[in-house]
Amino acid sequence: MKVVCAYLLAVLGGNESPSKADIKTLLGSVGVEAEDSNIDKLLSELEGKDLAEIIAAGSLKLATVPSGGGGGGGPAVAGGAAAGSVNAPKAPEPEPEEEEEDMGFDLFD
Repeated sequence: MKVVCAYLLAVLGGNESPSKADIKTLLGSVGVEAEDSNIDKLLSELEGKDLAEIIAAGSLKLATVPSGGGGGGGPAVAGGAAAGSVNAPKAPEPEPEEEEEDMGFDLFD
């Protein structure tokens, strides 16, 4: 992923076709090293292709992927008696808060 990001940053910076050295220089400037095989694979896959077209095609593919969502809550329980059942456990009472001890200073003095 870092190799792809470096490639995209180089393109955004005005380099239409970043080389392996360009990517390594960009990553090295932030203290990151990448394997040569990863850089070579990316460059071979993108060789001779328009980056804007690749991104557009990828966006179309992503549009077909279901992105889920939780589906929301279930339907409300019908009938007031069923909702407030007699056997329902009581909510635990909150514990009283303890007073903080004065340490002899205030953060906002």
